[in-house]
Amino acid sequence: MKPITFHPDIAIDIKGSYDWYEKQVEGLGNSFIHELESSYSAISSFPNTWVAFKYGFRRYLLSRFPFSIIYKEVEDEIIVVAIMHNSREPNYWLNRIEKK
Repeated sequence: MKPITFHPDIAIDIKGSYDWYEKQVEGLGNSFIHELESSYSAISSFPNTWVAFKYGFRRYLLSRFPFSIIYKEVEDEIIVVAIMHNSREPNYWLNRIEKK
């Protein structure tokens, strides 16, 4: 398993969605968090399994919620840059990529 590093703005991505789901049905936000945590474990164990996306990143689609985890394997770690809603602002995370 490779360690996962999260872009600092991931907390914003998750909090807004968690809060929205909790307002819909109590406990649904926790289900969202649980699916994210399970997904991180799968990505950490098998990072090359999921489809290539953009700019060398990969995209893991959540099964229960309309979100993707956008990540990249870099040397001995995995960097997650976004928890992206699949139908809103699909390229917002591009500004999180380091420009060289």
